[in-house]
Amino acid sequence: MTGTAEEFRELYGRVPEGVWAAPGRVNLIGEHTDYNDGFALPFALPQRTEVAAAPRTDGIIRLHSANTRAGVVTLDLAALDPAHPPQGADSWAAYPAGVFWALLDAELPVRGADLHVRSDVPTGAGLSSSAALEVATALALADLYGLPLTRPELAALARRAENAYVGVPCGVMDQMASACATEGHALHLDTRSLEQRHIPFDCEAAGLRLLVIDTRVKHALADGAYAQRLASCHRAAEALGVPALRDLPYEDLERALARLGDPVVRRRVRHVVTENERVLRTEELLRAGRLRETGPLLTEGHASLRDDYEVSCPELDLAVATADAAGAHGSRMTGGGFGGSALALIDAAAEPTVRRAVTDAFRRAGHTPPRITSASPSAGATRLA
Repeated sequence: MTGTAEEFRELYGRVPEGVWAAPGRVNLIGEHTDYNDGFALPFALPQRTEVAAAPRTDGIIRLHSANTRAGVVTLDLAALDPAHPPQGADSWAAYPAGVFWALLDAELPVRGADLHVRSDVPTGAGLSSSAALEVATALALADLYGLPLTRPELAALARRAENAYVGVPCGVMDQMASACATEGHALHLDTRSLEQRHIPFDCEAAGLRLLVIDTRVKHALADGAYAQRLASCHRAAEALGVPALRDLPYEDLERALARLGDPVVRRRVRHVVTENERVLRTEELLRAGRLRETGPLLTEGHASLRDDYEVSCPELDLAVATADAAGAHGSRMTGGGFGGSALALIDAAAEPTVRRAVTDAFRRAGHTPPRITSASPSAGATRLA
C-alpha cells in the first residue's frame, strides 16, 4: 500500500480502491496562446499530485488534503453550484469538487466518493498544481465509475471545472500536459484541435540542464488581470475578422497591427502571434537536435511577455536577466505570470554558477530566496495502485 493509500485508510477507516497521480507541468514556450487557439510546448514534471479514492453510493463527497491543515470537506453532490464553490481554508477543495460538477454537467454517471490528496507540486509557482489536482481527480473518478473517457476528454473536463466552477478563465494547455505528456518528450499541443505531437527533449543527452527558478512570488490568476488579457485578445480577433488570433499569419502581423487603434491591444496581439511562431521554431530545433539554439527563443519570449503582454514581475525579470548573464543559453518566465517560476536552459556544468548567481541576486535585491530545481520531461497522469 502506498503512503497516500495508507493515509486514506487511517482517515476514512477503509482501504481506497486505488491511487491515481497527475504531474505538474513546465511550459517550455507558448505562453498565453492556449485561449487564443494557438500552440504550446509544455512537458510534465516529476512532481505530482496523488489522489487515493473510493466510491460512495449516497451522493456525498468527502475531500481531504495532506497539504492543508483543514479537515475533511464534506459536500453534497446534488448541491454543487458554481456560484458557491468552497471558500476560505476549504478553497483548495473547489478544484476536485469542480471535477465532480463537470462530470455531472456532462451527464456522466458519478455518485460520490471519498478522496485523500497528497501533492509535491508547488502551489502558486506557475507549475499547474491546480491542473495536476483536477486531472488526478478526473482520472480517479473515470476509473471508479468506468467512464470511457480519453485523455484529451479528461483534460477538457478538468479545464471546464477550473473555468466554470472555480472561476479561472484558463486555456486547456495545463490540463492536457498533465493528462497526456510522455517521459522524455515535450508535448506540442494545438489547442484548437487538441492534436498532439510528442517531441524528443533530452537535455541530459545534450549536456544541458533546464532549471526551474521558483521566485516564491504567488500569483492569483482568478483576479482581473488574466481575464482582461483574454478579453483583449478576443476583441482583437473580432476586430481583425478572424476566429482567433491563432488565425493571424505571422507574415501579416504588421499589417494587422496597423488596423488596431489601441496600443495596448496591439501589444497583446503582437505577443500572441510572435509566441506561436516561437513555438513552431522551437519544435523545429528540438527535432533537429539543436537544443542549445532554442535558448535565444526563450529569452525573446520573456521579453515579449514582459513588454507586450505585461505579465512579468521584478523577481521574474531578475531571475531571467541574472541567469542569462551567468551563462544560460536562454531564460524565460513560465506559466501565467504575475509571479511564479522562470526557466533557464544551461550547460550542465554551469549549474552551480547559475544557481549561485540567481540566489545572490535575489539576496542583494532583498527578495525571498528562490527555490531552484532542475526539471526533466516526465510521464503524464497514471494509476499507481
